[in-house]
Amino acid sequence: MGLRRGSSGGRWPATAAMVVVVLCAGCCIAAAGGGGGECPKYKDSKQPMNKRIDDLLRRMTLAEKIGQMSQIERENATFDVMRNYFIGSVLSGGGSVPSAQASPAAWVTMVNEMQRGAMSTRLGIPMIYGIDAVHGHGNVYRATIFPHNVGLGCTRDPELARRIGAAVAAEVRATGIPYVFAPCVAVCRDPRWGRCYESFSEDPAVVQRMSAVVSGFQGEIPAGGRRGVPFVEEQRRRPSVAACAKHYVGDGGTTRGVNENNTVATLRELLTVHMPPYYSAVVQGVSTVMVSFSSWNGVKMHANHFLITDFLKSKLHFRGFIISDWQGLDRITTPAHADYMLSIKLGIMAGIDMVMIPFTYTEFISDLTTLVQNGTIPMSRIDDAVRRILRVKFTMGLFENPYADLSHAGELGKQEHRDLAREAVRKTLVLLKNGNPGDAPLLPLPKKARSVLVAGSHAHNLGNQCGGWTITWQGLSGNNLTAGTTILDGIRRAVDPGTEVVFSESPDAGFLRRNTGRFDYAVVVVGEPPYAETFGDNLNLTIPEPGPTVIQTVCGGGVRCVVVLVSGRPLVVEPYMDAIDALVAAWLPGTEGQGVSDVLFGDHAFTGKLARTWFRSPEQLPMNVGDPHYDPLFPFGFGLETRPYN
Repeated sequence: MGLRRGSSGGRWPATAAMVVVVLCAGCCIAAAGGGGGECPKYKDSKQPMNKRIDDLLRRMTLAEKIGQMSQIERENATFDVMRNYFIGSVLSGGGSVPSAQASPAAWVTMVNEMQRGAMSTRLGIPMIYGIDAVHGHGNVYRATIFPHNVGLGCTRDPELARRIGAAVAAEVRATGIPYVFAPCVAVCRDPRWGRCYESFSEDPAVVQRMSAVVSGFQGEIPAGGRRGVPFVEEQRRRPSVAACAKHYVGDGGTTRGVNENNTVATLRELLTVHMPPYYSAVVQGVSTVMVSFSSWNGVKMHANHFLITDFLKSKLHFRGFIISDWQGLDRITTPAHADYMLSIKLGIMAGIDMVMIPFTYTEFISDLTTLVQNGTIPMSRIDDAVRRILRVKFTMGLFENPYADLSHAGELGKQEHRDLAREAVRKTLVLLKNGNPGDAPLLPLPKKARSVLVAGSHAHNLGNQCGGWTITWQGLSGNNLTAGTTILDGIRRAVDPGTEVVFSESPDAGFLRRNTGRFDYAVVVVGEPPYAETFGDNLNLTIPEPGPTVIQTVCGGGVRCVVVLVSGRPLVVEPYMDAIDALVAAWLPGTEGQGVSDVLFGDHAFTGKLARTWFRSPEQLPMNVGDPHYDPLFPFGFGLETRPYN
């Protein structure tokens, strides 16, 4: 999802007393009016799903149908707005929360108040609340933040992805939310793209394998179950959420890696490189698919009828709903919103079912109503969209259990999930160098030493190691954003109690001279600042200062050093290779920095293998495994291994 704004919005009482409990929310009781009239089939959970959908659809007015197709931002979703406009879905933009450091109770109370508005309508159709959870429940204070996908791809471990998906689902449900805008199954073909860290790999086969995270979010389709239709496991079995495969399709292949730009490719190239992860997601029963801001051969994906309707819906038999990205219809025209009526026509006729219109929902509802009433958009297209939305809601059990409670509150940031994240960090690390020719390997590091120097801007900075999509849309630098363990914290815990650990974020040459002979070795942790989307587009891909200066000062100062690079993609490192003794790609590890020290000090082995080609210089880009003239610094699949001490 692409976001441009977040807000703390209104404040809601964070008390369990505000949690609404509705008995028989989905029971078939006397019809409205109290006279014991017709028992609507759509309220009867014993009826087949298609009969429930048919029954509800025939009762709905045009206004109620268009309301279901509308997804608005949390800050606009008052009780009255939900009721008066029949709103079908609400979302939190990046950083849009009920209050700063909001508790699970505060989230549940807020979501239930919105749901109360939706349920007060004539037909009582529940709304579905969605939120980004691209590497954990990132908007929420004290949630477990897992490594970004760029690191997880280096594990080649779909079972790990599945376990992470289940943990994230539990933490999302802890706040009363049933729907996540994840996973990103983009195949990033150019690391200059600001979203490359959201991609598992440049190789579609790796992304396909790691799309097993969908089953982690939603649950496994049981043996004999129907493949390819939306599936969300019953909540009484385990906490699960509806997932969203994004961004359809080709977003990782834009020219020069420019975000939201044009992907130039033949149909065969599109189908063999960028489409395969969607095959896997659909087979796993993914509930929704989000359309990309990008274009394919000059045609905006949000207006591409062939790829959305003819291919995804008809050829792949996808039965969930298709959702736009943030103000995605607006951007069909240049400039955005220049002809909104045309944008709505093109987007809806292309096959988009739910529209993310965070702020201008009244304009969208009015214009879409006009387009249907004047015959520009047929009612059959509206009914297809609403049928798909209702199918997902019925599948999720929202009609039977529309309201959230606090039964999963203890899942948020719990130790079991932090342990899993720490394990994931260990498996994502890729060892690129370990000793100079003729020298003994530096890693694993000895725990017993006189003194150890730890340096660099990312050694003791939780925000830097989490990256974008953490608490805010762009992420934040510093140690005050949420709970977690920095890499320095992990080093201090790993070494022998008698080992001195000296931290100097940016030591100069004088510091090294004054401490000549003091340090047995140094750990230098540098990398990129947090960023998301277009703000991360980067044509030079150099390590930002003062990283290079710290590397040259420390590693050239007579101390054996390991450089740990914290980044969302490969960066230019060739100029420093002779000076450093060991190089570790740590990607964006998240809140559990101790996973890095676990491997540096030999409690666990280095096992990660590059899921991205590591270029020599940006002038080579784009360059991917299998390309002619493939000349990387480190090839796809590269990764040295070590043996643990124990």
